Amino acid sequence: MRTLISGILVLAVGLYGFAEDSSIRADRIVVYKHERKLVLMSQGKELKSYHVALGGEPDGPKTRQGDHRTPEGSYVLDSRNPNSQFYKAFHISYPNAHDVAAAKKLGVSPGGDIMLHGLPKQYAWLGKAHALHDWTDGCIAVTDEEMDELWKLVRVGTPIDIKP
Repeated sequence: MRTLISGILVLAVGLYGFAEDSSIRADRIVVYKHERKLVLMSQGKELKSYHVALGGEPDGPKTRQGDHRTPEGSYVLDSRNPNSQFYKAFHISYPNAHDVAAAKKLGVSPGGDIMLHGLPKQYAWLGKAHALHDWTDGCIAVTDEEMDELWKLVRVGTPIDIKP
């Protein structure tokens, strides 16, 4: 029994240490839209993954403002907002030059204001159930608790690859 308790304590301290260790940082994020999965990477290895909700029209790349699609491509988390209308938010650098050129060909605005964010304050109680339905306007959403983890592990300037 004593060995079991010791083992549990070591595991708990190890998990707590992972969350609090400021030397552990994600150096890349990969989002797999089809799987609704966000993966934190560090030096080519997976640190952690999260189930996400996407834009209300998740299939295909974002092509224009208001299409409710989550972009596909390579971007950067270029700022963070602790006072977002959602529970914390990282801004994603959409549109990139490719997105702007594609929208111009179509004669439309590419849109913007794409975020990785937590839940709207009035729906925080949903927790992980939020991801049962794609509900954003093109953003990537996680729970508030998951956003707190991302806030500690991810810095502005981190690349984010959003794959189909």
